[in-house]
Amino acid sequence: MSKPGNTGLTRITKAAGYSWTGLKAAFKHEAAFRQELALCLVLIPVGLWLGQSGIERALLIGSLLLVLIVELLNSAIETVVDRFGGEQHELSGRAKDIGSAAVFVALLNAAVIWILLLIL
Repeated sequence: MSKPGNTGLTRITKAAGYSWTGLKAAFKHEAAFRQELALCLVLIPVGLWLGQSGIERALLIGSLLLVLIVELLNSAIETVVDRFGGEQHELSGRAKDIGSAAVFVALLNAAVIWILLLIL
């Protein structure tokens, strides 16, 4: 029988701490995350100002936050792949390329949403 882990407020507090540690690590070690965060810090107020309804604001801001989420996941994949060795392997390269493609699609999604809502 396994020992029960933390529950309730203790679990939530510890999870928030781990999340904060992850955000700090991404900011410290990932240039792409810093660039996308800077873009969000500029565009989120713009989205709040230009969005004409709550739904439009949610789409504009949500699309930007999605880019950050996908970048965090991509960075996690790259970190795990790098952890298991520096030698070249087809599957390692594929995992990194697919993570990068996910970031690209998230950026494309944000661009399409902003164009559709603000220009067309």
